[in-house]
Amino acid sequence: MSGRGCKQLETYILGCAPTLSLSTTIIREPSFVTCSSVGLHRDSGPQFCLTQLHGPTAAEEQAFQQRLQSCSSSRQVLSLLHSVAIMSDIMAAAALHRVADLEQVGNSLKDPEVLEKDTIRALCFQLEQDSRRLTDAGLVSALLACTRLFLDPWSTLMVRLVSESQERLDRGQMSVGQLCTLGHAMLTMEGPASVMVEQVMEIIQKQDPVQWSLADLTAVYKFLQGGVVQDGRYRDLLNAMHTHAVTVTSRMNPAAVSGLLSALVTLNQTQAMPLVISLCKQAVRHVPNFNDEELTVVLGALMHFGHSDRYFVEAMEKYVPTMTFTSHPETVTKVVQFFGRRCILSPAVLDAVAESFVYRADDYSTSQVARHIMALGKLGYLPPNAGAVFRKVEIILHSRFSHFQPRTMLNLLHSCTLLERFPVNFVSKVFSSYFLQQLQGHGTGMDRIILAQLTQLYMTLKLECPFYEGPRLLPKYRVKSFLMSGRSLETPVDPHLYNSVKTGLVNLLGARSYFGSKVLTPYCYTLDVEIKLDEEGYVLPASHNEDVYKRIALCIDGQKRFTTNKRQLLGKEAIKQRHLRLLGYEVVQIPYYEFEKLQNKTSVVEYLHQKIFPHSYRLSW
Repeated sequence: MSGRGCKQLETYILGCAPTLSLSTTIIREPSFVTCSSVGLHRDSGPQFCLTQLHGPTAAEEQAFQQRLQSCSSSRQVLSLLHSVAIMSDIMAAAALHRVADLEQVGNSLKDPEVLEKDTIRALCFQLEQDSRRLTDAGLVSALLACTRLFLDPWSTLMVRLVSESQERLDRGQMSVGQLCTLGHAMLTMEGPASVMVEQVMEIIQKQDPVQWSLADLTAVYKFLQGGVVQDGRYRDLLNAMHTHAVTVTSRMNPAAVSGLLSALVTLNQTQAMPLVISLCKQAVRHVPNFNDEELTVVLGALMHFGHSDRYFVEAMEKYVPTMTFTSHPETVTKVVQFFGRRCILSPAVLDAVAESFVYRADDYSTSQVARHIMALGKLGYLPPNAGAVFRKVEIILHSRFSHFQPRTMLNLLHSCTLLERFPVNFVSKVFSSYFLQQLQGHGTGMDRIILAQLTQLYMTLKLECPFYEGPRLLPKYRVKSFLMSGRSLETPVDPHLYNSVKTGLVNLLGARSYFGSKVLTPYCYTLDVEIKLDEEGYVLPASHNEDVYKRIALCIDGQKRFTTNKRQLLGKEAIKQRHLRLLGYEVVQIPYYEFEKLQNKTSVVEYLHQKIFPHSYRLSW
């Protein structure tokens, strides 16, 4: 840093440690002389003597940062500090940040005693005594590091760092990045109502995002993500940032792409779709270079905003088979969840994930296991090793049934039935009064989608597992219709496609009265169109309920009933048609990709006749 004209802080550890508790203000003052750098002597205890030695070069700082990031424990960080002859205030703060990275778990440290280590105490003591000589960057970074280590806000160290930060803030000379670092620290200490946070935001709002560096832009996004934005505040600033960000996404590295998408999700910036689309395009370049955490964030954000593109999918199809056995379980789960949520049927991805599932599922959480099977169930896809996959699922259910959250278990078992896999022994437990009580008391309780899943599970057992003799699902837990607003076990018929088919049916049958529309059956399913025939094969009026020999269910399947990239029915549509056949209906599928090819009235009527009455001649009306 001295090569860049920044002040340095240097200290040698020469003797005994000063008495300093980081949770109190009790200290014993050693003797000091003026200094500009910090040094740590490798063989001494933490008593400080200040000197005027030159600070580290930029290359030395970079090498230190690299060694610091390679540390996998606090003990290694402390050893590194003892091995460094000279360090800047930026390096000192970075060391504290790395300790926080390694020790922080939620709102506490794994090993709070790390704060009592002589080297950490010495480092903090030196920052406290020389707070006025720290660079702006070193000062705010040290303050943020101390908040991440959960130091007492009223300790001498914290009070001096905050006081000095306030003075520097009032001068108005901090960079955007430094303002964000200070804002993060004060947000942690005092919350969004902090006077200093407000002051930081006032300064940031006066600036034009177009003038910011890419590092500054990402820093402001991260700061706003931390909880500053409430009740729609700073909307103009955010919109200006989004507009500028679109122009610089092509220069963003994997961390920046992931960071911005994470911020957009947290801030729920649904109006920023142009930016989301631009970030997705840039993500295509970085797919092989994202680390697990970054890829997890990217996939979660794309699911949140409901976006994906062909090039991103192709990049994932190349990359996923190389990472399923080595990446973090949550990352692999996010991959399969993304393809399921976006209704993208990719055998290359799903087969690779399924193969790794058989070997790795024992180490997966119950949620991760369930999300794997839910994705397969939604897509209606059975991988080549389906037998091994579901044997593994059964083993996990046997050994960890009680570990599953009730709703997670229901989702898992329901997804199995979508794929014609029937874990009868476990479904019987779901229908027990004990499990139903747990389900009712968990989370949102018994909402309609839960009741619908229970009903369809029970119907599946009755129709496809006639040997089942376990508990019945009581009527009070059953729904009358699987079709409901929002999330539903059926996909509503596409209105445009339905109207076109309806017109063709009128021309085919001679009158609107000869078929029913959107008919709710006693079995909870809604038929797009129902045609009734008598024993001789004549069409009966839709209102006729006597002498009905055959019922034909027309499934007018629009694009939303299929996977987005292949002509395969989604799992919930496949089970519906399967159940209707078992219930005695003759199911006739009218897929959009066939119907849309028809050019005129004559071709529509001929098509419907061949579909519905393939073995009879058509009369002309």
